[in-house]
Amino acid sequence: MAGSSHGHTPAAWTGVIIAFIGFCVAGMFMVMAEPVGFWISIGIVLLGAVVGGIMRMMGLGQPKHDHPANRTPETADAKG
Repeated sequence: MAGSSHGHTPAAWTGVIIAFIGFCVAGMFMVMAEPVGFWISIGIVLLGAVVGGIMRMMGLGQPKHDHPANRTPETADAKG
């Protein structure tokens, strides 16, 4: 995956960071036995997915046609 730049975009980083914060906060609320805080934190995790998707639609993610798995021999020759 490193050769394809998979996930090395602002959209991917932002979505993952927001989701990571949500998971950490959810774990804290789980240990504290606070179900309302836990479910709010799960909402933060989902917010990370939404924000990453919106950023990708805004052009801050990797376009699907640039992924090496989606290239045909003709486009691979043209790109070099």
